Amino acid sequence: MHPNEFRAEAHRLVDWMADYLGSVGSYPVVPSMLPGAVRNALPASAPNAAEPMAAITRDFEQIILPGMTHWGHPGFFAYFPTGSTPVSLLAEMLTTTLGAQCMSWQTSPAATELEQVMMEWLRQMVGLPDSFTGVIQDTASTATLVALITARDRLTTPVAQATVYASAEAHSSVLKGARLAGFSEAQVRLVPVDDAYALRPALLAELLAADVAAGLTPAAIVATVGTTASTGLDPLHPIADLAEEYGTWLHVDAAYAGSAAILPELRPILAGVERADSFLMNPHKWLAVHFDCTAYFVRDVAALHRSFSATPEYLRTTHDPEVVNYRDWGIQLGRRFRALKLWFAIRHHGVEGLQAMLRGHIAMAGAFAKRLSETAGWELMAPVPLGLVCFRHRPDGMADGAALDDHNRALLARVNASGRVFLTHASLSGRFAIRLALGHVATTQAAVDEAWTLLQGAVRSAP
Repeated sequence: MHPNEFRAEAHRLVDWMADYLGSVGSYPVVPSMLPGAVRNALPASAPNAAEPMAAITRDFEQIILPGMTHWGHPGFFAYFPTGSTPVSLLAEMLTTTLGAQCMSWQTSPAATELEQVMMEWLRQMVGLPDSFTGVIQDTASTATLVALITARDRLTTPVAQATVYASAEAHSSVLKGARLAGFSEAQVRLVPVDDAYALRPALLAELLAADVAAGLTPAAIVATVGTTASTGLDPLHPIADLAEEYGTWLHVDAAYAGSAAILPELRPILAGVERADSFLMNPHKWLAVHFDCTAYFVRDVAALHRSFSATPEYLRTTHDPEVVNYRDWGIQLGRRFRALKLWFAIRHHGVEGLQAMLRGHIAMAGAFAKRLSETAGWELMAPVPLGLVCFRHRPDGMADGAALDDHNRALLARVNASGRVFLTHASLSGRFAIRLALGHVATTQAAVDEAWTLLQGAVRSAP
């Protein structure tokens, strides 16, 4: 494609993008199609001859777009959000245009040095001590795996005799990461939680003591600040006490909730994080940055390098002794220029703008929770410390059990079938709970109000 042809096609696509960003709320949040619909609409083999851009973009609009879930829709309240914003999108366009492979300082000096500065900005924004050094990983799953591999490599005993500990509410990536790091399922201890769905340190202490008495070596503890199901907040200080007592690596997963620490009034959710060995947060969840961008901070950089440094002769450069080569800071050799979108987003919004956005989401969640608690038939299922509300509807006379779970499962299905909002569910203490997660820049009070109206309407239309 000639640069002039590219310019014309790019202008057309940017116009489409701008229109999409302005009208995404008019689409159904989740497509109503059966599995295989898109696959069956596509040719079974690749074309032999080149095809015009007009045909490709037409098929994108007619085949692909109708099969997409719109994560930037104002009514998207599912899972946790992704921080897609126009300014971050512009940075992604530049990143893709540059096409840089940022594995080392030599391959793109500006990318490496901007990443160093961005990690320092983030460290200061969330109040981490200067004993932490940061690096951008792709996702929290990868960052947790990096932490577990580093913890494994510190062991002085065989991996088969080591153990890993996490809350029973920890993200599934902890179990997967432990397995990938060489710990079998039998070596992972899931610690029961309290009524707020936070890890119970006394029970963690019992498990640690029992394992050591049995001749096992505790390798890592993963604490969660903001669990996926309910944003439960594990207490870091007592967990850190145990990690220090047993010489165990302490990793803190704050993928969603970590961003809230840019608010001075919420910084206490990370109290004790300064005693952790590693910490992660996802700017792509709540800081207006496109997926993927996970900030991973570690205290012992040398330990990280011992696990991940690999420098064959063809990668050696003159400046290696005086620069950072991020290929040695994680699993990937090849790395995207993720720091650019973080730089754009923080500068465009400013720390105060990001703080205002988070305060708005948290206020909307609190108001929604208050509305639920004040309306007959509705009940909260967990505390609401941040932007996630877990709840259910209980008809008069219906006790806990399968019938109540089925009632709420059907209620959720009716709400999502509207196409106007998308909520998901969780299991809390074995009970079905509906989740409403806030955190996207497109979230509005009107969209939250519409979700409430649809929920009430679904109750009235229940059989």
